[in-house]
Amino acid sequence: MARLLGNLSTTLLLSVALLLVVAYGFHGPLFGDGVGYANGVFRYLHVLCGIMWIGLLYYFNFVQIPTMPRVPAEMKPGVSKYIAPEALFWFRWAALFTVLTGLIVAMLSGYLVDALLLRSPFRLIGLGMWLALVMAFNVWFLIWPNQKKALGLVEADAETKARAATTAMLVSRTNTLLSLPMLYCMVTQGLLGGG
Repeated sequence: MARLLGNLSTTLLLSVALLLVVAYGFHGPLFGDGVGYANGVFRYLHVLCGIMWIGLLYYFNFVQIPTMPRVPAEMKPGVSKYIAPEALFWFRWAALFTVLTGLIVAMLSGYLVDALLLRSPFRLIGLGMWLALVMAFNVWFLIWPNQKKALGLVEADAETKARAATTAMLVSRTNTLLSLPMLYCMVTQGLLGGG
């Protein structure tokens, strides 16, 4: 078991194989349904990327940021040089792919323009989309550039690093604040409507 699951690539390959078995077993006849099946696949990818994105957002805000002040100074480089840059890589790309797959789902479902213009009955999902777009903008254009400075991935003096760390944290907290209403909009539109 350790030989199979000890390697992440092997684990992911096995997971994709199991996914294909399940998808074919339950939806094999639907594979030829073009747009309908593509919509389902993009919804799946949207949720998968969204879990990665929001999961990492919550990791940063509930685990890393509150814990770092208690980490001994000699151990901090383990986080700032290895863990944080890797987590930020997955964080920003998950944000981008969450947004892209969500826009594709809205397009394939025929409500993209109505949702973005906050037209009834897609105002709720539209609000969720706008919140997600703001959050993704924050990830790429505010959090990431400031984290590069704070983590020493680009040249910056100590004062600039400290200021960048504070800015990145506050914008990350802003995304945490926006995440709960965004998720509510996304999840409840189909169940409760969105007038």
